[in-house]
Amino acid sequence: MMKPKRTLNIRPEPGGTVPKTAMVMAAGLGKRMRPLTATRPKPLIEVAGKPLIGHVFDRLRASGVERAVVNVHYLADALEAYLHNRETGIDIVVSDERGRLMETGGGLVQARGLLGDEPFLVVNSDNLWVDGPSDAIKMLAARWDDATMDALLLMVPLARANHHGGRGDFRLAPDGRILGRRQPGRLAPFVYTGVQILSPRVIADWPEGPFSTMLFWERAIVAGRAYGLVHQGLWFDVGTPGAVPLTEAMLADG
Repeated sequence: MMKPKRTLNIRPEPGGTVPKTAMVMAAGLGKRMRPLTATRPKPLIEVAGKPLIGHVFDRLRASGVERAVVNVHYLADALEAYLHNRETGIDIVVSDERGRLMETGGGLVQARGLLGDEPFLVVNSDNLWVDGPSDAIKMLAARWDDATMDALLLMVPLARANHHGGRGDFRLAPDGRILGRRQPGRLAPFVYTGVQILSPRVIADWPEGPFSTMLFWERAIVAGRAYGLVHQGLWFDVGTPGAVPLTEAMLADG
C-alpha cells in the first residue's frame, strides 16, 4: 500500500500534445444501472452495439493516446477478459482493486506508479460522447497550460447534458477557471463529462483508503489552478437502464 502524505514536485514542460497515457476509471459498482449490472460490469453495458468502454477506447485511439491504465474491481474477471481479447490499438495495463474499491481519488493513488511523470488523461469508462467540430481530447490538450493548470476538466452546459438528472457541478469564470462547485439549492451551469487532464502534481497528501478525486480538485480550485473547457459536441449520461435506449435513439438520429 502506498503511504499517505507524499508530495510530488513534477513540472514538465508545456506542450499542447495529447497525453500518451490515460487512466480509464472502470472499477465502480454501477448501482444505478441495475439490473443490467447484476451480471456484468457497467463498462461492458452495450450502447449502439458496443460496450461503453469500447466507445471510450475508440475516442482514445482516435486522439493518439498510446497507453491506458484501467482499474478494475467489480466483476473484474469479465472486464479483464474483454480488455485482453479485444483489439483496442492501445497498450493496456490493469490496476487491480479487487481487494478494495478505492473510489476515483484512491484509484489514482493506487495507479500512480503506472501513470508516469507527465500530465495524463483521466476518462470514466461509462462515458459516451460525440466530438463536435474538433476532437474533444485534442482540444483539451491544446488548451492545457502546465504553467497555470493542475486540472483541466471537459465540461458540458447543463442544458446539453443529455439524460442527466443532476443540477450541474461547477461554475466557470470567463477565462475558464473553475470558480467553485454548485451551491446548495441552486443550479450550476456546467456538468463534468468524466474527461480531464491532470498533472501528477495533484496526487499529493492523500488520505488512507478510498476517497474522491474531488479532494484534489478542491485544492486546485482554491489555488486557482483548476480550469474547465466546454465540450462542443454531444454528451450522454448513460447512468440508468432507461438512458440506454434514449441514447441509442439520439445516436441513430445523427
